[in-house]
Amino acid sequence: MDREHSGRNLTQQLVHTLGESIASGRYQPGDGLPSEASLCEEYGISRSATREAIKMLTAKGLITSRPRQGIRVQVRARWNLFDPDVLGWILRASPTLEMLREFMQLRTAIEKEAAALAAAEQDREGIAAISDALQRMKVAEEGLGDPVEADIAFHINILNATNNPFYIQLGSFIETALRVSIRYTNRIKGVETASYANHKHLYDAIERGDAAGASSASAAMQSEALALIESRLSSRQSPVEVAVV
Repeated sequence: MDREHSGRNLTQQLVHTLGESIASGRYQPGDGLPSEASLCEEYGISRSATREAIKMLTAKGLITSRPRQGIRVQVRARWNLFDPDVLGWILRASPTLEMLREFMQLRTAIEKEAAALAAAEQDREGIAAISDALQRMKVAEEGLGDPVEADIAFHINILNATNNPFYIQLGSFIETALRVSIRYTNRIKGVETASYANHKHLYDAIERGDAAGASSASAAMQSEALALIESRLSSRQSPVEVAVV
């Protein structure tokens, strides 16, 4: 293994290699992974680095490692889906419509309440960050800048503006999944960028301190995206083919 690959050390590289193999289905739930000794030999790394990688994958819920039972893959229900690494591996391997729907359902519950809280909190620095992201979206809609990065920044800054550490710590999870869902829903709509007008409506409600209006605007945005996914699930016209960048 290349020690410098992606800026990761050998332990991190093994974690990502095995994590992606599990998420892609190469190893199915209940399957045994090679022993620590075999992994050391296969990947050319030390026993201590291998053992640390196994501990990290265990903490992420992907595997169990017990004496006389070896290393075994856990059922997906036990995986820590809020871990950005785990979610990223799954989305790169199999971003199914069902999973995108489940993500949108969660976003609806989280983001409408976050928007209401951001409006009530009135953290002017946080609201200014939302405004900056909104302006980036406007520029992207005019053909300049990265529309996905601007869209993600808008939603993450709403979480940050709540000043609630629980919402804020959901940022990495939301960002990881947004990289897939935004591209997919925009493609269904036949557009390159998200609607600046809809996001401006949400921002305006937050900026003026209208908690109910912010919640309603956020819920409407999520409902629109969810309806697009539901329509594809109903028709099953095409598979999901989106790249995570």
